[in-house]
Amino acid sequence: MKLDLHTHYYPESYFQMIRDTPSEYSFGKDPTGRTIIKHRNARFFGITPPMTDPAKRLEDMDRTGIDVEVLSLSTPNIFFADETRQPQVARAVNNAYAELIARHPDRFKGFASIPMDAPREAIVELHRAIDELKMNGVILLSNIRGRPLTSPDYRPFFEEANRMKLCIFLHPMLPANTEAFSEYVLGPLVAFPFDTTLAVARMCFDGMFRDFPDIRWIIGHLGGAIPYLMERLDNGYRDFAECRVKIEQLPSTYLKELYYDTVTFSPYNLRMARDLVGADRMVMGSDYPHMLGSIERSVSSIENLSIPEREKQRIFSLTALSILNNI
Repeated sequence: MKLDLHTHYYPESYFQMIRDTPSEYSFGKDPTGRTIIKHRNARFFGITPPMTDPAKRLEDMDRTGIDVEVLSLSTPNIFFADETRQPQVARAVNNAYAELIARHPDRFKGFASIPMDAPREAIVELHRAIDELKMNGVILLSNIRGRPLTSPDYRPFFEEANRMKLCIFLHPMLPANTEAFSEYVLGPLVAFPFDTTLAVARMCFDGMFRDFPDIRWIIGHLGGAIPYLMERLDNGYRDFAECRVKIEQLPSTYLKELYYDTVTFSPYNLRMARDLVGADRMVMGSDYPHMLGSIERSVSSIENLSIPEREKQRIFSLTALSILNNI
């Protein structure tokens, strides 16, 4: 069985909601004529036809041998809206996901979107999505409209998420300051893994992984640079008192308890991650249908690894089935 945990779907109404909401997001065209979304003039999102077309998704899944996709709403998620509109947008998106999943229950699952800037409504929508709509976890961005996930305003949400043993997929967002990433499509290429790395390192040193050990975190894009920096973060813990204020163990102790999706497709990087955290901490992802993703390579990159077949099966589906909610 093959289960893709990093794949994005957009209800037909989603892009119109962005157009209708005054914000820092705008639509434009790239040099090839593709429609793109920009944030403060930094490109980060190119729109492709399968994003809104379930029939095309199923066709591509069948062609590549993917049995199930866990759908999620990528950047900017619902955070083009302010705290007053986020609950409404989240409900609309989660309802659309639930309707699609009901039509294809054996092929699609879903991560819910949460109105994080409306704290009370965030917990209400969390329970509606998991308890009533039977979704399989939630997606959060590496920052919420520039605010880190370590903000005290979000702590009640994470306390409840920990109690529920929630599966949370952490997806990158552009950093709060995008000026340095406005050229050469540096937003998706560099800023996304950069902000993922910053978010995970900050949460680690802030004690979130210690305080909320029952949250099942899936970190997108193989953790950004976290696998490569794990030893450096450990050195920081040893060398700097500031890094020991909120945690009692080496950062790697906590970071090796997270889960990492395989959206890199590089055999060298995948093998390194497997050797570092183990195949049981890796889950398959494609980033389909975004242009930097690949539904084909999401499968072949794992199949071609020189590791035991049982480890490939853990990456393809067994680990995912052990951490998703409502499975």
